[in-house]
Amino acid sequence: MKILLHETKRSRWSLLIWTAVISFMLGITVLIYPEMAPQMNEMTDMFADMGSFTAAFGMDQLNFGEFMGYFAVECGNVLGLGGALFAGITGITALVKEERDRTAEFLLTHPVSRTEVVKGKLLSVLAQISVLNLVVMGVCTLGVVAIGEKAALTAAFFLLFLAYYLLQLEIACITFGISAFLKKGGVAVGLGVGFGFYFLNILSNLTEEAEVLKYITPFAYCEGSYIVENKALDIPYITVGGGLTAIALIAGFWYYRRKDIS
Repeated sequence: MKILLHETKRSRWSLLIWTAVISFMLGITVLIYPEMAPQMNEMTDMFADMGSFTAAFGMDQLNFGEFMGYFAVECGNVLGLGGALFAGITGITALVKEERDRTAEFLLTHPVSRTEVVKGKLLSVLAQISVLNLVVMGVCTLGVVAIGEKAALTAAFFLLFLAYYLLQLEIACITFGISAFLKKGGVAVGLGVGFGFYFLNILSNLTEEAEVLKYITPFAYCEGSYIVENKALDIPYITVGGGLTAIALIAGFWYYRRKDIS
């Protein structure tokens, strides 16, 4: 518990900044919808004629004339990519920063096992991601009520947030596992994982031959068009993502317990 609290306090400014920025951007996006609504049908027709571009971003199956179609795209752009980058950075720096900042010797001389250290740091990462998503969801919900779109607060609205929460958890756990194998740096790796998954999803939407990539990237189960239409999450993709998450965490735990800490 002490490690959990210490790590969370240690990362409070990063959490505050990322949460504030994402909440502000997505909140503003919701609040300007009434001004954008009259042009949304024209935008729907425009995107329909853009072929593979709209397919790449999943916009070919959404109706921008409705709030949920508009919000699904904007939520993916802001919370999807922004949250993925935050999760990647938070996960990748969790373990490596002890060696990078030369605090590993101080930490590991305390009467705690390495397993407890890893567990505490992992719980801190998960707690930070949970806080970010709860705040963002709260801000967006208040924004929707403020613009008079209460009818949009359906299962699909909250499932969008759940999907991106699961995405961030998966990316954070994968980068957390990678962190155990590193001795310094790591931020570039975390950003690379987030961006990499994002572009793999774009590639998988462009051609049928690349659809297999959807089983690799967590963005596959965050497709707004699928969630809005079916009011459900794509369980097969989530199941595969859960397996990748478990493998990364097990590998990270196993290696860090045997690692020669410098």
